[in-house]
Amino acid sequence: MRFDVITLFPEVFAPFLTSGVTRRAYESGLVDVKLWNPRDFADGNYRRVDDRPFGGGPGMVMLAEPLALCLAAIRAERAPCSDPVVLFSPVGAALNHAAVEAWSESNGAVLICGRYEGIDQRFIDTSVTHQISLGDFVLSGGELAAMVLLDAVARLQPGVLNDEGSHQMDSFNPALDGLLDCPNYTRPEDWQGQTVPTELMSGNHARIERWRREQRLGLTQQTRPELVEKARMAGSLTAKDEAFLAAVAGKSIAKP
Repeated sequence: MRFDVITLFPEVFAPFLTSGVTRRAYESGLVDVKLWNPRDFADGNYRRVDDRPFGGGPGMVMLAEPLALCLAAIRAERAPCSDPVVLFSPVGAALNHAAVEAWSESNGAVLICGRYEGIDQRFIDTSVTHQISLGDFVLSGGELAAMVLLDAVARLQPGVLNDEGSHQMDSFNPALDGLLDCPNYTRPEDWQGQTVPTELMSGNHARIERWRREQRLGLTQQTRPELVEKARMAGSLTAKDEAFLAAVAGKSIAKP
């Protein structure tokens, strides 16, 4: 799997690629990341990569030509290359778990990190195949968004996490029927007068799993009810699940 990242600030990726558990994916080559600076493909002494927008207005717009030349160099190195070209943009669909899983099983992509007021639309129209958004807000550049995608994809690769099955207990995972994960606790058993729920201390695995299931259901119903409805429509809720949800309907889940 290879991701080529087009960015005006390749230096910001250095600590990201060498820190944390996901560094294993990059160091081992499970996820190969190569950084490209479009300024290296710009003309003139100043290697200009932006200009004022036609029609006036604030800010600058990234030039199409340096980006096109940079992308051509990437494709020449990756040839034969038909991998997606991704732009992080408010126009795109919001990134979610299903999309991350799909990218984690792909051959990779070219990731374009925009800056300033955006990118010349002609380059987008001719070269970009996918647009991705992180949500209804704007960042100063696409670098953080690219890191989010890389991190989410890398942690799903075999051998990256200490426990290969741990990501299956993540929120939104199909193993949890797309629900939010339950609260977690560790030592000490009593912290500032707050104790660990008795169910988790019982040693009864069935009781523990039922407590976790109900916590997931209650928390999701309280904060993301559409995920509960999605699980219901998929036929993932049992009669016991429905009875629990009926019992807490209209109430906030009590703190354990």
